[in-house]
Amino acid sequence: MAQSLVLVTVDCLRSDHVGFMGYARPTTPILDSLARDACVFSQAIVAGAPTYYSFPAMLASRYPLALGRDVVGLAPGEHSLALVLQQSGYATAAFNAGNPYLSAHFGYDQGFDVFRDFLDVKLPSVQEEGSPTTRTRWNQRFNKMSHRLGLGELYEELYFQYAQRRTSAPESFEPLRRFPAADVIVDEAASWIQTIQGRPFFLWIHLMDPHAPYYPAQEALGFMGDGDITPRRALYLNQYWNRRELPARRLQRYKREIVRLYDAGIRWVDMQMGRLLETLKSVNAWDDCLLVFTADHGEEFLEHEGRFHPQWTAKEELIHVPLFMRLPKGSATHTTDAVFSHVDLGPTLLDAMSVPLPDAFQGRSRLGDLRSGKSWDEAVIVDCTESINPNRPDDRLRPRVLCVRDRRYKLTIRFGSQQEELFDLENDLGETNPLPLSAATGIRRRLLEHAHRHLSRTPAPEQLKSRMSARIRNFQMDARPRS
Repeated sequence: MAQSLVLVTVDCLRSDHVGFMGYARPTTPILDSLARDACVFSQAIVAGAPTYYSFPAMLASRYPLALGRDVVGLAPGEHSLALVLQQSGYATAAFNAGNPYLSAHFGYDQGFDVFRDFLDVKLPSVQEEGSPTTRTRWNQRFNKMSHRLGLGELYEELYFQYAQRRTSAPESFEPLRRFPAADVIVDEAASWIQTIQGRPFFLWIHLMDPHAPYYPAQEALGFMGDGDITPRRALYLNQYWNRRELPARRLQRYKREIVRLYDAGIRWVDMQMGRLLETLKSVNAWDDCLLVFTADHGEEFLEHEGRFHPQWTAKEELIHVPLFMRLPKGSATHTTDAVFSHVDLGPTLLDAMSVPLPDAFQGRSRLGDLRSGKSWDEAVIVDCTESINPNRPDDRLRPRVLCVRDRRYKLTIRFGSQQEELFDLENDLGETNPLPLSAATGIRRRLLEHAHRHLSRTPAPEQLKSRMSARIRNFQMDARPRS
């Protein structure tokens, strides 16, 4: 029987917040047990971040800027895991928990017999009185006046606390949630699996539970020992954490509670993975199933005075993600510390499934190395721009940020400011002290040469065709009226 593939991706999941990567809190007991019978990549690095720069590598083995900075998503007709497997006779389905950058709008429906992005589901919401959009004209005037008088920080705090008192908190987390929870997505996936009737399949599930705002399932909070956090408290924490005007020093007081909410979101993902596993076993698909679990990027909790996932930092908490690959019949069960790029994920999986690789794939298969236990020493590339909102055409053309990462060293180049930072991750994992230009000149030269080869890569004819198709689609999207 041909092997089936299940790819589970989780938004904003840091590598150091899962058990099989060494995290002490019990966020992933089920995933930890699965990882024991899988190949764990302790140095998995995204090829771009955030989501809209991460997924072209995972699903199409293509660096995110290979078709140009102005192209976002997959190009029409571009070879991807879904398209290749669909053309090879596999049943294909994708269930995405409402991330708009993974929608048909950006080409991610291609190759899927069933594609549901849940963007048509309107979740109940709570009016956030503290947001600037709800402020009255009088309040805006007072705000400006207080800043002129040097009392801006005091006024902002007083207004925030006043707005919190006016906000009525719900009795549960459901009305606070922005995205469908993992159980909703797994329910849909499980129902689809039961319709396959013995055919080999490719299932992609993307979960959003650790993504901000952090409103986990109450049950998951209980399993993490944090059941004392109420919906009202979670609403207060999230609104405070989202105050863009506050410096890191004022946010530190709530970091621990925010992380508790984030961790509970991971635990809920883990619990639903158990349900997905039971479904696969119930239809006798588990023994011949490749299971891959990873993330599109991480999340920052003030490590560098930032929040959420500011991609232009290219820091480890953002680009280092968890990854394990469970191959059928335990053909590779060990942990490798070789640096593994997401751009190599598709080729490795197709190789394991004995499906020919498209010539357009830019990555390479690591299956032989994994089966033999052999390591490798190549550096990997992380490529993105300082884009804020890819829906705005001008934002797509912001300056480039390029990172070259090997086991020990990491070079980050910011083309806009023409800055270059080299870190020794063995002695400075927190990336707080970049090496001076006069230090490690041989290492710096080697990583710069690697960056130069990446930037000098000549587009293949198929990529030029894909770029033109994507450009036409972009013009059509950009011409649509904005709501």
